[in-house]
Amino acid sequence: MAEDNDTSTNALVTPVIRGLRLLEYIAQGGNTQNLSEVGRLIDVNRVTVMRLLATLEHEGMIEKLPGGGHQVGLRYLTMSATALAGHDLVAAGRRVVRDLCQTLGLAAYLSLPDGQDIVYVVREMPPAGLVSLITIGSRVAAHRAAPGQAILAARRAADGGGVSRLASSADISPEKLAAQLDDIARSGVAWSHSGLEQGISACAAAVLGPDGQPVAALSVAGPSARFDDPSVQAQVGQKIMQSVRQLSSISNISSVQ
Repeated sequence: MAEDNDTSTNALVTPVIRGLRLLEYIAQGGNTQNLSEVGRLIDVNRVTVMRLLATLEHEGMIEKLPGGGHQVGLRYLTMSATALAGHDLVAAGRRVVRDLCQTLGLAAYLSLPDGQDIVYVVREMPPAGLVSLITIGSRVAAHRAAPGQAILAARRAADGGGVSRLASSADISPEKLAAQLDDIARSGVAWSHSGLEQGISACAAAVLGPDGQPVAALSVAGPSARFDDPSVQAQVGQKIMQSVRQLSSISNISSVQ
């Protein structure tokens, strides 16, 4: 068995590993302007970083930003979209997210849990747009964003009230996080007002699997002033919950009614 492991390790192509690490770093919003710092983070020297960036840019996997640095390129996004299209939940989510956006006139998103983070995998923007740093592929600590909070609240409820595995990296106390998640579980939706981005409010609810564990979250976001009227908040929350049930039905995932 040890021999098999050695053979497997020896078969790895180091430059490919380095390129993938760099691509993942950029996809997560990492800044590439300081080449030495990037090299330290992915364990390569400055010259190697330059070569990797040039290679990824040549292949269309990344592109330069006007103000410096890089973002993922169209080829990367196309490949990601093609892969995600085969995911039943994501494919169904596109229709539901589009309906949310068109009905409410707000930016709408589908997010998937990944450990203590969430990853935004579907986004639909209203005609007026929304000035936001959240794009497809954005990764955020779950406790910092409404969809992540909805997922954490559902996970806490399914686990019988535990928060230890959720709070280890949170910048709030376990007690405060637990109280916040309990409020969300009772209402069914999570609200965030300028919690992730200043001047932007968001509402989210979790999609649950057959075992009661959250498998995704639907959310909408817009300028905070849009939500000053309590009746608007009620309408948005109701539509989010309706969409969660719809997505659960379409994707054959059982959800708590």
